[in-house]
Amino acid sequence: MNWSYWEIKSWLSQVDYCVVGSGIVGLSCAFQLKAQHPKANILILEKGVLPQGASTKNAGFACFGSLSEILDDLETHTEDEVYQLITKRINGLKLLRTTLGDKAIGYQQLGGYELFLNQDKALFDACISKKEDINKWLKPIFKDYVFSIKDNIFNFKKIKNNYIFNQFEGQIDTGKMMEALLEKVYSKGIKILNNTNVEYFSEGNSAVKIKTNLFEFSVSKLLITTNGFASQLISQEVKPARAQVLITKPIKDLKIKGTFHLDKGYYYFRNIDNRILFGGGRNLDFKGEETTAFNTTKNIQNKLESILQTTILPDTPFEIDHRWTGIMGIGEQKKPLVKQLSNNVFCGVRLGGMGIAIGSLVGKELAELVT
Repeated sequence: MNWSYWEIKSWLSQVDYCVVGSGIVGLSCAFQLKAQHPKANILILEKGVLPQGASTKNAGFACFGSLSEILDDLETHTEDEVYQLITKRINGLKLLRTTLGDKAIGYQQLGGYELFLNQDKALFDACISKKEDINKWLKPIFKDYVFSIKDNIFNFKKIKNNYIFNQFEGQIDTGKMMEALLEKVYSKGIKILNNTNVEYFSEGNSAVKIKTNLFEFSVSKLLITTNGFASQLISQEVKPARAQVLITKPIKDLKIKGTFHLDKGYYYFRNIDNRILFGGGRNLDFKGEETTAFNTTKNIQNKLESILQTTILPDTPFEIDHRWTGIMGIGEQKKPLVKQLSNNVFCGVRLGGMGIAIGSLVGKELAELVT
């Protein structure tokens, strides 16, 4: 393609900061950079028409971890590491809400419920036995007890008669959040080029040369925020993890309210616009879901439908309206990777499926690291 003088001059010249990825982290990072450097020329490159990955494809859970997830994390991380992770998620949610406002993102704090299948008695008993200890442990963060016991008020089937309720869990409208974040970034004069895929980059003494599917140009600083797609550009410990989701058509008199976790958080659902949005099942095929492909698979979609029919909506007819997938970034450690890779290249990736909770904070930390 031949680029005009004006296109080169206005979009591809004297770029101070180039951010790869227009998800929560990339947009938040660019916004923070502009606040610190009002005169900086900031360009965001996005390979999709809309942000790819998970930022526009998640379930909209404003969460920081169910009780079983926290206990599971304590098996593989130190107490201090898990405590810092939860603190970071809470601070990230506060930053997101402060930056955009609750109304703009459709935030509601209706609480979160963890359900346990009848066959998961050992897991349920372990959570009940540790509930008070975890409540005391987390009280300095929340100034109150987080977890309590509630009866099966929504009449789900094939589960234990009690839920573990998290009073501090909330939910958002993912589409509204991303619209608000994009508007915020545009209002600061930050440019975004969509359908632009970074193929590779090379670093000189004072600049980074970037080759995309459309053009080549040079920038002063390169910031990679592609999360689940990070391994395509950098050799850090970040693996893709596909999350499959479906949503029903509207259901009359749907009483279910709040956010719901099942099987250590591997399944999750909520009511949005009187529909059930239901996702998960990655644990059915960990290796197969370690992919950047956006297709759905029959085994996981069939399992989601089966749980919908037998557990969530056993007495309610429903139709599936839509299915989609999102790509998360995970690793051996759950701590996000905010790192300087070389003189002029940086990354903020590996959000571990907690993009809503920590995306804004990771973006802020990346901007601070660069400057």
